[in-house]
Amino acid sequence: MIGAEQIPATGGVLLAPNHSSYADPPLTGVASPRPVWFMAKSELFRVPVLSWLIPRLNAFPVKRAAVDRQALKIAHELLISGKAVTIFIEGHTSPDGMLQPPSLGPAMITLRAGAPIVPVAIINADRLLPPRGKFFRFARVTVAFGPPLTFPHLAGRHADRAALREVSETVMRHIAGLMRAHGAADRVPAGYLEQEEVLRDV
Repeated sequence: MIGAEQIPATGGVLLAPNHSSYADPPLTGVASPRPVWFMAKSELFRVPVLSWLIPRLNAFPVKRAAVDRQALKIAHELLISGKAVTIFIEGHTSPDGMLQPPSLGPAMITLRAGAPIVPVAIINADRLLPPRGKFFRFARVTVAFGPPLTFPHLAGRHADRAALREVSETVMRHIAGLMRAHGAADRVPAGYLEQEEVLRDV
């Protein structure tokens, strides 16, 4: 765990980690000095063991087939009420542990709530519990938190795609920097975000 003191001690804050393993939610929760709530894909609530575990990790479901307004409402209300909320910024699990293009959802939520967003790099979680894996393996995992980012110049622009792109790419560049700084430069694709990327809407 590195940089946990970067998380604001009070007030609503969005934690935005990369995502390569089902182990990411508990890893983020254990590394955070304050309780966190999670947006997790609804399919996980039907997986044996996980369906029992993730609600106890303060997870709430999100449907990925379309914009899930109920999940967005829950996240917004949690932030407004001063909670820490985790949303994986890539929008889905990386199939190979490499950083993926960011989604726009976390940017929209943080701008709408006026909450800071903390970049989080989770390194080697996919080696601890591979995607679709059923058993944990031995692996050295690092959870590194970056400084909270705010975008006052984009206030009120949560429906503006250009503003969402700016927030999303800024957060992902910080995550890439954390990965390079902590021995995972090989997880950052060459030229990452230096060229036009296709961003995910949710």
